[in-house]
Formats: sequence, structure tokens, C-alpha cells
Amino acid sequence: MPSPDSRRKTDRCARRCDPGTTPTAPAALRSAIRLIISYYDMTLTADPALPRPRVARVDYRALAEFRYQMRRFVRASEEAARDAGLEPQQHQLLLALKGAPGGVTPTIAWLAERLQLQHHSVVGLVDRLVDRKLIRRRRDPADQRRALVTLTGAGEAILHELSLFHQAELRTLAPAFIASLAAIVRATPRR
Repeated sequence: MPSPDSRRKTDRCARRCDPGTTPTAPAALRSAIRLIISYYDMTLTADPALPRPRVARVDYRALAEFRYQMRRFVRASEEAARDAGLEPQQHQLLLALKGAPGGVTPTIAWLAERLQLQHHSVVGLVDRLVDRKLIRRRRDPADQRRALVTLTGAGEAILHELSLFHQAELRTLAPAFIASLAAIVRATPRR
């Protein structure tokens, strides 16, 4: 933390050294934009006449429409999961297990990555699904630190019903999804 004396010295130096504060400075410098960049009274003077970086064209309407279509699907998915007695993240975990690529043995860490959740959050989801007998958790015989997770028959049955609903919902929403995504792709500048 600078002392009051050093702050006064900094202020005097800024007034004396900054060409934007002297009455004899050119008009362009006096009208320059000041940007405070730190707690220690440092300033940066930028010349508005300098060229600005080029910003890519953004089609906000297309992005908003795509986001709306995604949200419609996610909302319908969440409602279907709740109607089936699951929380949406529990449904997503069941789907991740069933849809795991060949050769992948689902672990808590793998599920955390797939669901984009923290490890401890996935542990809680797994605990609740194990209690409901929708999944099984067992220790990896090769590495006792890892927990391997698999679906049970009951978990597969609930997931199957939800997946039928999701496929029908996607068929309904597909034209709007495709149109909104195509609008975004058309608006994206090619490199």
C-alpha cells in the first residue's frame, strides 16, 4: 500500500509528465482517452485516432434463435426427467454411462468430465443413483482408488423410456435447430 506522501509524489509526477494535462499539448492528446489500469494511480493514454482491431460480424438474432431452440429442448428434457422421478443431472449421468464410447470404462472422473461437473458433485449423483438401484459402483480391481460405474437393469429401463421421448422431441425440433444453426454458420466469416 503506497503511503500518502508517495501517492502525492505520484500525482505531481503524473500532472507534470502527462502531456494530456499541459495547456500547450496538442488537442488530439488533450482529448485522448484515459484508462485507469491499477490501484496505484497509473494511467495509460490512448490515441483515439489509432486504428481499432477489426471485430468479426456477429449475428445476434441467429445466436439468440439457436440459444432459444436449445433451451426449448433442454427444458423439455428436464421436465421429462423429473416426470420419470429423476433430477436432470441424474438422467444425464445415466445417458453418459449408456453412451460411453467402446473401450471406455466409466469412472467418477470420466463422468465428471462428460457432465462438466466437479468430482464431488458426481460422487453425490452416483450415491443417490446407487441408493435407488439404478447404477452400480465397484472398485477397479487394477486400481483400488478408482470407482467403476455401470447401469443396472432398472436404470436402463428408465433411460430407454426417456430416450424414446428425447428422440421424438428432437425430431419435432430438428427443423428449427437446423435452420438456426445454418443461420449462424452463414454469418460466420470464413478464414
